[in-house]
Amino acid sequence: MVIWVTGLSGAGKTTLCRALYDRLKTHIPQLVWLDGDVVRKAFGNDLGYSEEERQTQLKRLQNLAKVLSHQGLVVLVAVLYSHPDFLKWNRQNFPEYFEIYLSVALDVLRQRDEKGLYNGSVRNVVGLDIPWHPPQTPALKINVDYKIPPERLALDVISAIPKLAECLEMPRRKRI
Repeated sequence: MVIWVTGLSGAGKTTLCRALYDRLKTHIPQLVWLDGDVVRKAFGNDLGYSEEERQTQLKRLQNLAKVLSHQGLVVLVAVLYSHPDFLKWNRQNFPEYFEIYLSVALDVLRQRDEKGLYNGSVRNVVGLDIPWHPPQTPALKINVDYKIPPERLALDVISAIPKLAECLEMPRRKRI
């Protein structure tokens, strides 16, 4: 299974995946987590942040997720760049695929801006000078304009994914 978490920089993708991983790893030993920044470093930081380089990075994440999921692993993927063609590829190539979109307003991200990405001094920022394509049909869309404690967010996600809820013996939540 592949659980694909996307949203703009600062939306909380890594934080959510860390909370999911921490909560689930003892129950699902075959759980792995691919974070875009970590994978970028693993490949030697050989890519910049242009749209073309972001697409190359996304293809790496897709291919890694495909290899791992075909070996029976449950793969969490935290990824920034989102384009309809790539999300379509995911649906066609991952037999068990669950897409999560962390939606947050750009104004909220500007206020949070812990990395200094949204102040105009950084180039090639998705949502500013690289187009952001919000997922149109995610399995789960969560508005994170207001900070939600990561543990609470993780439990909401787990309850929305039957395979994960069963592992923790949680009641299934209706899909949003």
